[in-house]
Amino acid sequence: MEGLTTVRPGRARMSNFDVPLVATAGALLMLGLLMVYSASIALADGPRYANYGPYHFVGRHALFLGIGAAGGLAVWMVPMRIWQRLAVPLFLFAIFLLVVVLVPGIGREVNGAYRWLPMGPLNFQPSELMKFAVLLYAADYTVRKQEHMHAFTRGFLPMACALALVGLLLLLEPDLGAFIVIGAIAVGILFLGGINGKLFGVLITGLMTVFMLLIWLSPWRRARLFAYLDPWNETNMYGSAYQLSHSLIALGRGEWFGVGLGASVEKLHYLPEAHTDFLLAVIGEELGFVGVATIIVLFFLLVKRGFEIGRQAIAMERTFSGLVAHGVALWLGVQSFINMGVCLGLLPTKGLTLPLMSYGGSSIVMNLCALALLLRVDRENRILMRGGRV
Repeated sequence: MEGLTTVRPGRARMSNFDVPLVATAGALLMLGLLMVYSASIALADGPRYANYGPYHFVGRHALFLGIGAAGGLAVWMVPMRIWQRLAVPLFLFAIFLLVVVLVPGIGREVNGAYRWLPMGPLNFQPSELMKFAVLLYAADYTVRKQEHMHAFTRGFLPMACALALVGLLLLLEPDLGAFIVIGAIAVGILFLGGINGKLFGVLITGLMTVFMLLIWLSPWRRARLFAYLDPWNETNMYGSAYQLSHSLIALGRGEWFGVGLGASVEKLHYLPEAHTDFLLAVIGEELGFVGVATIIVLFFLLVKRGFEIGRQAIAMERTFSGLVAHGVALWLGVQSFINMGVCLGLLPTKGLTLPLMSYGGSSIVMNLCALALLLRVDRENRILMRGGRV
């Protein structure tokens, strides 16, 4: 009929990458860069960093972001089937580095801890590589041992022994915080992979017992725990709870909307490690409750999207990829929760950075590599949904 036109419905186009995931991660990275600059610019005024310029830390942080972006691109280009083949060799290589860092003359010692391998002007922390390696290994292990996941000898014991070895090496550094995150990644993947409920309970009970014994048998860890329970005690305020008390003061000064960007007082040599472990305290002081709440929401969205990508992969019978995605979400979720809990006084002080935000070369590089792995899983999901092959 004249005057009538036929409207052809358009096909909904699927994006080539996960826009919400990239936008959320990008917001955390850029806000982290800004706050590292704010938290570290005054450090050069103190005697400890007198030889550094005001832009030293933010410049290095930007460099690490660039290295991490290049490493992430390399990780993203490797198909997940290749990562599954590399899972065991990479895990063994990470264990080798954990041994090497303990060798006198090779590992770099800072405050009595051997956690870094010197690489010219930069240092590398093998425990960060182990986080990446263990999520691949645990996912591959779960797929390979799927029919034995309910058995003690063939399903539970080998993974328990591997975790015990990793834990022993990390505790010799010592680095209990990294062990907690690594244990959470591995145990979480095993749980999602269908390990027997009783065996899972045994594993959790064993890990909790080990953690409690390590705290109780170590005088300085025990002191941290008691200081956390009473941070305003005069002895604790000038001792084990010094960082916690100043973190709480910073958060209290911030109130609802903060004192203003760059106007933090606690970062002026009152709060140690303000640009690393306690970056959230500076955010709370300068941007207030609104700033801290924004960070929490961004991490929630990031972790939520990671689990959604993992469920999508498992629904398409890509179990390894799905478990890897879950592992990345667990890594970022658990570590950010611990860091925030420490800064807010909800957990005892632990030396863990805020993922994607805090200053720390090895941490930021491996965080970006983990995100690239998550984006790779999502990319392959999208290719398969279009009818392609990976």
